[in-house]
Amino acid sequence: MNTRVSQTYDALVIGGGAAGMLAAGTAAARGLRTCLVEKNARPGRKLMITGKGRCNVTNDCDVQELIASVPSNGRFLYSAASAFPPRDVMSFFEAQGLPLKVERGNRVFPTSDHAVDVVDTLIRYMKRSGVEMLTGEAKQLLLEDGTVQGAELQGGARILARNVLVACGGVSYPGTGSTGDGYAFARQAGHIVTPLRPSLVPLVAAGTDCPEMMGLSLKNTAIHVWDTKKKKEIYHDFGEMLFTHFGLSGPMVLSASAHMRDMAPDRYRVVVDLKPALRPEQLDARLQRDFEANKNRDFSNALSALLPRKMIPVMVRRSGIAPDTKCNQITREQRRAFAELLKAYPVEITGFRPVEEAIVTSGGVSVKEINPKTMESKRVAGLYFAGEVIDVDAYTGGFNLQIAFCTGRLAANSMS
Repeated sequence: MNTRVSQTYDALVIGGGAAGMLAAGTAAARGLRTCLVEKNARPGRKLMITGKGRCNVTNDCDVQELIASVPSNGRFLYSAASAFPPRDVMSFFEAQGLPLKVERGNRVFPTSDHAVDVVDTLIRYMKRSGVEMLTGEAKQLLLEDGTVQGAELQGGARILARNVLVACGGVSYPGTGSTGDGYAFARQAGHIVTPLRPSLVPLVAAGTDCPEMMGLSLKNTAIHVWDTKKKKEIYHDFGEMLFTHFGLSGPMVLSASAHMRDMAPDRYRVVVDLKPALRPEQLDARLQRDFEANKNRDFSNALSALLPRKMIPVMVRRSGIAPDTKCNQITREQRRAFAELLKAYPVEITGFRPVEEAIVTSGGVSVKEINPKTMESKRVAGLYFAGEVIDVDAYTGGFNLQIAFCTGRLAANSMS
């Protein structure tokens, strides 16, 4: 990155993540003299780890589906998403020389499966557009008479600009540079920042079951999430999950967490269907066959074909059947109760893991104080916001990066 500081720009972008890089390139391509300030030596640190290092760049859906996938303030995104919908994001990357592919759930990835290719594409776009990239950390905004004038960096350097975009992410994965700076800038400008909490985050569970099964990954499993306060199912999914020393993780669990909007101990229960391909009567028949084949063996020694090894002691204990009970002594009622446990293994959730471990931050700069048609502050002229710093967050599947790209693009196209 260039460390030379030019004093005056048309546009200053604070933060070199998805929103910031796309916005900076767009502004420069429009002919605005643009500077991007990023605290890391190389931009795109968080992008590098998204999608398990593959980078799920967007979701191949229409605008209505996108908005429906944003539980917090989705309608606020209508203008941004309409102006730069997922198909346009895909066309942008492919026009920049990055081939894409669409996978299950309409998730869009680079064909190479390498997140670094997405980052490199955005860096090339900025360079071709003429963005001046500066390694540095913004300390505060420069404000005067209700108008932004630029920003002051750590060390005292001042960068003047009539347009400033705050795009420095949330507080998740602080090691990548997302340390909440944008919220401080927003508050400095008089903005309300709604309470911050984790989303797309692992779940903490009660009891000792999960620690006993730590490291066990389940595939082709179904989960149902129940809100015990509202007495209804709020989410279900099929796929992969992981038991950890603190509770549950894995793709399904991260997605489920986004639906748990008001976390409180004992409010939510995850019910795991370990045999989703079998109807209850089919599972009962399977158990009858297994128990008959192992009729003279202890119950605890007859489940290896049915369950992963780490899970057997837990399920035996939860079944209430004595481990040394011979299979030919298990009653019909015990067998059917065990089948019910296999179809509905309950895990009581006590909370989220810390926000620093979340994929995205929920909460942020209040959308009531941002013009949805421009992403400009309603409080300070020339000040814009984009990406995770805004109080919008979505489910997994490429939706959060789509938000970053479309809000960054709209902000850049709204600058004069």
